[in-house]
Amino acid sequence: MHLPRHTLAERGKVYLVGAGPGDPGLITVRGLSLLQQAEVVVYDRLVHPELLAEAPAAAERIYVGKTPGQHVLPQAAIQELLIDRARQQRVVVRLKGGDPFVFGRGGEEALALAQAGVPFEVVPGVTSAISVPAYAGIPVTQRGVAGAFAVVTGHTCDLGMQALDWSALARIDTLVLLMGLRRLPELAHTLIAHGRAPETPVAVISNGTTAAQQHVVGTLADIAAQADALATPATVVVGDVVRLAPLLAWFRPTPAPSPFAQHPNAKSSALSP
Repeated sequence: MHLPRHTLAERGKVYLVGAGPGDPGLITVRGLSLLQQAEVVVYDRLVHPELLAEAPAAAERIYVGKTPGQHVLPQAAIQELLIDRARQQRVVVRLKGGDPFVFGRGGEEALALAQAGVPFEVVPGVTSAISVPAYAGIPVTQRGVAGAFAVVTGHTCDLGMQALDWSALARIDTLVLLMGLRRLPELAHTLIAHGRAPETPVAVISNGTTAAQQHVVGTLADIAAQADALATPATVVVGDVVRLAPLLAWFRPTPAPSPFAQHPNAKSSALSP
């Protein structure tokens, strides 16, 4: 197989690129090629700073990161920003942590671009839902242990936790919760209330796939207390596959600060459309 060394990006087009879960080496070949040609990079908090260095020095870098209760720009303003820069006939890369369509609001951005008549391309990324557990030695499926898994957002959103069918989710072999560290006590209580055994193994992985990765293992009954000192971003894995972590742990992170603590340009306000 011969991979193209360089595929030219199109001006006046927005590329919704998944940056992967944290390790900058996990971006796709296509995503990296587009980033290296970008004239505008609109990026989130969970994008490794090393990836930003791959964009041309002259590229406009616009930070639109979100933390709980604090958004640099509202989602609607981000979408207008993408439309504006594309209409200036520039190469626009919207760089998003993980995969754009897995709780990354990439679908909303793609829909806004489509309605505005702006060409776009979706470049899938490696989602943290499977890669972060893998870096902690946890396969989300395993023959004889888990034949199905589900990915759920724990973030406060329009639907809210109560809108989900927790009685069905509680019966799924492996449950992966993204953006749910602060709601972990509520999650554990809800799963137990819907029939999941209190002794069900649970792992919480913080800063997954990076040198700052940490994780703790407990049960639904005690995981909230076990994970109290961990920092975001964090991925929660519920199910018997967690028992494999001590046997399959292969990644040896070197203690380091989280790469997501502070981005270049993060202190300055994002440019308005």
